[in-house]
Amino acid sequence: MAHTATSDDIRRVVETIEDMGYEARPMPGKQRTAVGLVGNDGRVDSSRLEALPGVLQVIHVTQPYKQVSREWRPEPTVIDLPNGTRIGAEDVVLMAGPCSVESEEQILAIAHRLRVAGATVLRGGAFKPRTSPYSFQGLGVKGLELLARAREETGLAIVTEALEPETVELVADYADIIQIGARNMQNYPLLKRAGRVGKPVLLKRGLAATIKELLLSAEYIVSEGNGQVILCERGVRSFDDHTRNMLDLTAIPVVHALSHLPIIADPSHGTGLRSKVIPMGRAAVAAGADGLMIEVHPDPDHALSDGAQSLWPDQFDELVAQIRLIAEAIGRQLASPLPERVPA
Repeated sequence: MAHTATSDDIRRVVETIEDMGYEARPMPGKQRTAVGLVGNDGRVDSSRLEALPGVLQVIHVTQPYKQVSREWRPEPTVIDLPNGTRIGAEDVVLMAGPCSVESEEQILAIAHRLRVAGATVLRGGAFKPRTSPYSFQGLGVKGLELLARAREETGLAIVTEALEPETVELVADYADIIQIGARNMQNYPLLKRAGRVGKPVLLKRGLAATIKELLLSAEYIVSEGNGQVILCERGVRSFDDHTRNMLDLTAIPVVHALSHLPIIADPSHGTGLRSKVIPMGRAAVAAGADGLMIEVHPDPDHALSDGAQSLWPDQFDELVAQIRLIAEAIGRQLASPLPERVPA
């Protein structure tokens, strides 16, 4: 409270807190009184208090996100996928694949190549949110079917994006992980629908989102009963034009300190430049990322989307060899390669 606050001002704050369903504890001091709100469940509308006479400042002593915070759950969340991949444990998980599913030949060939290289999760867009309405928008349901076939042949788990609340269940029928892209990080109806389908959700940080906003978006998913959320640092927009985005590696240890949820890094979108993906992938693993999401294409020069940031398969092999050493140096290891599947 302000030092000029009257006893009536303090009483009104106490009554308002109690009307909101919480306990109020006035704490008189030599110069001013503080009023503690006890029982904050994350639903407190602080604007009701800020507008009251005599209130100087509302100070949050707990995080506005509850269920994703370390205060709620101190031990890390570990997400188990059907193929044995564990995200958030000691293993560093590799998710890799093309930006878009373009054809049966393309996705099956790269899936087999990535499994041999050490990836355990295949990424690929069936529905693509593009800046231009005239750019390739993905194969839709056909793309989902091709991803499912790639999983059947290789054993790789599938992560692919859902763009609308109406298509979340459709994507969930095919995917092992539902991706919420950067442009949809604050699409709250989509987040809530994804929280109700019972599949792990990969939530990418928005292009201009703070870490607090990222965690609050994750709270939307978890509050619907789905604690299987994987966060993804994929770069934020900056004033520099030497890279597509600025990959914020500081977010990785910050999130680990604030939240029990695993966090991976996407240096492909984080830089937008093929030549920068390997060094930033190395740095992300060194910073403690629980995994990497890497765009890899069998022929990036002819990719229908994001070819400039996609690695050639041989470059992905190089990245895997380097981050294996880095993971071991910090007491971790790459997820074990998947065994080759015998055709039925």
